[in-house]
Amino acid sequence: MKIAMWSGPRNLSTALMYSFGNRADMAAWDEPFYPAYLSETGIDHPMRDAIVATGETDPHKVAARCAGPVPGSKSHWYMKHMSFHMCEGFPLEWASDCINIHLIRHPARVVASYVQKRENPTLQDIGFAQQAVLYDRFPGPVIDSADIRENPERMLTALCATIGLPFDRAMLSWPQGPKSFDGIWAAHWYNAVHRSTGFAGPETALPTAPKDTADLIDRAMPYYEKLKANALT
Repeated sequence: MKIAMWSGPRNLSTALMYSFGNRADMAAWDEPFYPAYLSETGIDHPMRDAIVATGETDPHKVAARCAGPVPGSKSHWYMKHMSFHMCEGFPLEWASDCINIHLIRHPARVVASYVQKRENPTLQDIGFAQQAVLYDRFPGPVIDSADIRENPERMLTALCATIGLPFDRAMLSWPQGPKSFDGIWAAHWYNAVHRSTGFAGPETALPTAPKDTADLIDRAMPYYEKLKANALT
């Protein structure tokens, strides 16, 4: 089984990758198209030069690997993808052979977390619009990060049942620290999840958005609500 897990940034996406990656039968790949996205767009991201220098920047070669065999003699392959990494013209045919899952999080929480790592995000940066387009092309289970944090075992059991994968209790925790499948960018983005050994507890009240991000949150909400209407419960 190949799983393409689509999300935007700051969505619990790394913790969920650690959850699936902690299974003995599961290989994991962290944001395969990130170097190609940075190379294609020229956008300034933390650690940009190092990511481009050490990663595969040809999206066709990345896509060919996505379409190839599961690595490491594993039975299953979990690929963590950022929706906004898929620039116009990047190949997507490989995703037709995957089980596509869509991870979502309330825009207010995404933006509040994102601005702590990178200033002045745009709608493009947080991926909601692109994810809605991907959902139309590759529909599949939708899962909200808040629901996972509320009850990880229940939601992961439901997700596994939906995609035909036996639930494994190893998904509920993982060793502290970096993982062998982390991208090089983990040094900037993954500090908190490296300190974790499992999913954090339930979300608190929605954060108060800084005034300069309120419009961004409002613009992202229709896309979030579209996917939320189809989320597992």
